[in-house]
Amino acid sequence: MQMTQEPGVQAGRPATTVKEVSCQALPDAPGKSITTDIVFFPPDGFTPTHHHPGSVTAFVLKGVIRSQLSGGSVATYGIGQTWFEPSGTTHVFAENASMAEAAELLAIFVADSNCGPLSIPGPAL
Repeated sequence: MQMTQEPGVQAGRPATTVKEVSCQALPDAPGKSITTDIVFFPPDGFTPTHHHPGSVTAFVLKGVIRSQLSGGSVATYGIGQTWFEPSGTTHVFAENASMAEAAELLAIFVADSNCGPLSIPGPAL
C-alpha cells in the first residue's frame, strides 16, 4: 500500500510518501493490531497537520526530521532518535530538515485491528 499526503498549507513543497511494511493482529490485545510503515521525506519534504487513530512511535532511519506535536515545541530528530505520539494527538507537522538530502522514518502504530487509514488530515477532534 502506498499513500501520498498532500502538502496542504505548504503548497509547493514535496509531499511525503508512506509505504506499509506490515499489519498484524495482536493476539494478546484483542481488537488491536500493530502496523509498521516507512515514511519517505524527499528533500524539503513536508507532512501537514494530521493525527492518528492509535498510538505511534517514530524512529528516524535516515536524515534529520523536524516535528511538532500539539502543545509542544518544534523538535529536531536525527538517525536513531525517536518520538511517541499518544492516540488522538495532533501532529502539527513533520518535515525534512534538509533541502538536498532525503530522510526516512519508521513508524510503528498500535491501533484498532482493521488495518485502515493511520493518518487522518487535520487536528484530532
